[in-house]
Amino acid sequence: MIDTKKFYINGAWVAPISDREMEVIDPSTEQACGTIAIGNQADTDAAVAAAKAAFDDWSQTPKARRIALLKKFLTVYQARNEEMGRAISLEMGAPIDMALTSQAESGSEHTAGLIEELEKFEFERALNDSAPNDRIIYEAIGVCALITPWNWPMNQVSLKAIAAMAAGCTMVLKPSEIAPLSSLVFADMVHEAGIPAGVFNMVNGDGAGVGSHLTSHPDVDMVSFTGSTRAGALISKNAADTVKRVALELGGKGANIVFADADEKAIARGIYHCFGNSGQSCNAPTRMLVERSFYDQAVVMAKAAAAKVQVGRATEHGNHIGPVVSELQYNKIQALIKVGIDEGANVAVGGLGKPQGLETGYFVKPTIFTDVNNDMQIAREEVFGPVLCMIPFDTEEQAIAIANDTVFGLTNYIQTQDSAKANRVARRLRSGMVQMNGTFRSAGAPFGGYKQSGNGREGGVWGLEDFLEVKSISGWSNA
Repeated sequence: MIDTKKFYINGAWVAPISDREMEVIDPSTEQACGTIAIGNQADTDAAVAAAKAAFDDWSQTPKARRIALLKKFLTVYQARNEEMGRAISLEMGAPIDMALTSQAESGSEHTAGLIEELEKFEFERALNDSAPNDRIIYEAIGVCALITPWNWPMNQVSLKAIAAMAAGCTMVLKPSEIAPLSSLVFADMVHEAGIPAGVFNMVNGDGAGVGSHLTSHPDVDMVSFTGSTRAGALISKNAADTVKRVALELGGKGANIVFADADEKAIARGIYHCFGNSGQSCNAPTRMLVERSFYDQAVVMAKAAAAKVQVGRATEHGNHIGPVVSELQYNKIQALIKVGIDEGANVAVGGLGKPQGLETGYFVKPTIFTDVNNDMQIAREEVFGPVLCMIPFDTEEQAIAIANDTVFGLTNYIQTQDSAKANRVARRLRSGMVQMNGTFRSAGAPFGGYKQSGNGREGGVWGLEDFLEVKSISGWSNA
């Protein structure tokens, strides 16, 4: 049984120095399901000191040894997948079937992918064939602060922590204080796998406390953060005085461009993708741009698809969506739905309030706004709930302009059976990722965005390189 009030520092579960505590709330019931300690400066310093002390040995550990330890971790993770899934479902409300598969299994899938990239990666190589005595060496950047969100907890923890370990870095993880239970399980898996003491450390806390201490800490060499754009900007400012590397995966307001020649499943596919995970995904296609000649038909199809989306408690089996994560998040979504109504958008499906029979819990009605224009607040601000805006367009040029008219640039989507048009539009969309015709990006593809959606890339070799420095050496002897 994991003691949720302890931190994992220097290879051991330790009592916090701070005496602050915080309840973890089950969003399906609004009742406390656990209590965690909230760390302070002293707790943070202890974790950073452990990571700093472990760095020299871990960064020089042979690649084969790191691979062996990560494979052991993967075995442990897979054996405890159900435990992980249940923790995720309880803390953030993902329906149990989704929590056991998409949510929990993302951790093992990313771990396996990063092990594969580590096996192939050359940490030392010649500059080129004509400069054999110029050596390029990739070295671990150092002590890393990993700050992760609540919406896809193991997806983000594994993309950061496993990549950092693979690169030879040591780290301190601060998971979301709203959904910390899964990270406690992750830390226990690290311990069971025998990862050396100090390589991985975890301290629970809030952004103003532990988060702020980590991002400004002089012994932290890199911050990898996933969360809101507002928080990402504050972290960048906080890290600036020590000129540490900051990798950010932030918000999004993805456009899903549906041309009149899209396949018959395109509208329903867009609805289900937008509402998946209760709309709590930064890469959700929340703006559906529809060619005007097809717009009225698309609205009818969207309403039909939305009618099939069920809402239910996280403990129930089935293909439904659960609650949003917290009262704060619920109130924010409700406020933005009210803004959309006040702006004059038409509520085609859903709207304010909770679904019938789900008055307890942070449940949101799946909502579709039609007749939206891109100047409305609901089309510009990330709602982070099951809310879709439908916007008509007349020409390909106008669709591209609307899609790019945002401060975000994470993921955009294209639906057309004209492959030349799809490729042409994809090249012009200002986003780190483009998904066409429901084809998911492959394992190991880089995840990240342009503009205020952040910088850096996670996943695959790009995720590994994020945690590496590049050293250039001349006069290298190949004898």
